[in-house]
Amino acid sequence: MMFGTSIHWTTFFYLLIDTIIVLIAVIQNAKLKRLSLRRYIILGLLYIAYNLTGGFLPTESFPDPIIVQYIITYGVAIALCVYIIYYLYKDYDIEFLKFGSTIPNIAILVGCSFILLFLIPYFLTNSLDSARLLFTIPVSIIAFIFLGLFYRRISNIDNPNSFVSKKNRLAIISISCIALLPILTVIGDYQWLTFTVMNLAFYAITVIEVNRYLRFLKNKPEAFEVFAFQKVEGNEALKNKIIYGDLTRREVEIALSILRGLSYKEIAKDFFIAESTVSKHASNIFKKTAVKNRGQFISRFKPKNE
Repeated sequence: MMFGTSIHWTTFFYLLIDTIIVLIAVIQNAKLKRLSLRRYIILGLLYIAYNLTGGFLPTESFPDPIIVQYIITYGVAIALCVYIIYYLYKDYDIEFLKFGSTIPNIAILVGCSFILLFLIPYFLTNSLDSARLLFTIPVSIIAFIFLGLFYRRISNIDNPNSFVSKKNRLAIISISCIALLPILTVIGDYQWLTFTVMNLAFYAITVIEVNRYLRFLKNKPEAFEVFAFQKVEGNEALKNKIIYGDLTRREVEIALSILRGLSYKEIAKDFFIAESTVSKHASNIFKKTAVKNRGQFISRFKPKNE
């Protein structure tokens, strides 16, 4: 324990590391400008809040009743878990898996479960252990069902794209970590274990983002041709700087795949999305880069040395 509080040294270490990562992301986001890291920064801020509240609370210096502290810590943890799901939904172009598992529905389900299975039992029994057990068991079951659905949604053993394969493994690690959180909560207040598992989810997503950036650098010729494009005087691309235009990160990935000559069907298989979704992304890409179709896009932005 540190600073005369309940925070464990491992939690304090993760708090420092996460803060440094978020600061780097903010600086990098300012440099890239158009390649927004906003969702990642929000995720990092939630992790900082999670480490702070979970590490320092409960504390005797906080005004009574103690249940308020648990509402804060559980509320932050629930918000973090739902946001991780939202983050991966956006990254994989998922609207919902099955059983109406949209982000709003997931948030409502977990929120209502917290009220009905934790708060009400606590006020009726005045037993924190009983309320925690009653809440975490059904939530654990739901979490592992979701993990199975997500794994089934993104898994494809025949996928030849190494970037996507690595991304899938890291995404599964992230979902697995949040699925384990309810179980770790029941086991006991072992900060070194619980916070290690939860922060692992953040670091897995961080590796996804780093791999994505390295992939852009690897495809620098295509990236320069496409994302340096802006409608400036004479339609001349800005020099000495990669500017990612108004394309989203998924549109960047789709654009690079198109320039490598992949069909929409092949791109859909690589990214585990419907062919119609690829077509929709492609249409947006063409509009944003002022071309009419795939042929014009390839003709304009294909590196000249190929």
